[in-house]
Amino acid sequence: MRELVYYIGVSIDGRIAGPGGEYDFYPQGDEEQAAAYSAWMTERYPETIPTMMRPAFGLENTPNREFDTIVMGLGTYRPGLDQGFTSPYAHLRQYVVSSTFGPGEDPAVTVVPGDPLGLVRSLKQEAGKDIWLCGGGELAGEVLPEIDRMVVKSYPVVAGAGIPMVDGKFDPTPFAVTDRKSFDNGVVVNWFRRRS
Repeated sequence: MRELVYYIGVSIDGRIAGPGGEYDFYPQGDEEQAAAYSAWMTERYPETIPTMMRPAFGLENTPNREFDTIVMGLGTYRPGLDQGFTSPYAHLRQYVVSSTFGPGEDPAVTVVPGDPLGLVRSLKQEAGKDIWLCGGGELAGEVLPEIDRMVVKSYPVVAGAGIPMVDGKFDPTPFAVTDRKSFDNGVVVNWFRRRS
């Protein structure tokens, strides 16, 4: 069965974005450090690079390795949409969960007005690669019962305020660390699997 994987970047204090949706405050290190980190993450998870940026990374014809579907909230989808990118991950099946957005502007993007748990459970029953939960925090809180694994990129910065990684009801959910990798720019990537 397919798994739901929350692949996300966070600050030390667990923020995935600032109060206004900012995400450009994550430190990348010097040019060499940033290039090494970017190259490694792009090779490991090429499908997480938005379609419009794939040519710059030489990924035009690179197959998806881990995911073939993305689920995101409106706050995650909106920045690309505001720049005119109606299908930011055209190389994936795209779902936007929003009760306020209405029908999508692009037929390649399916807008789901409610029941994100039902959506995820349905997608997990289908054949294919795993499902990327891209954000945001409120959506992660709603689908927490179905998150099988997490890939958390922890950046060495405190945001102080902003959107939490998971925003929902109090529901302690144990995960086990399955792998960890540190980079010279201070980023630490942790891989987690839900404990049964």
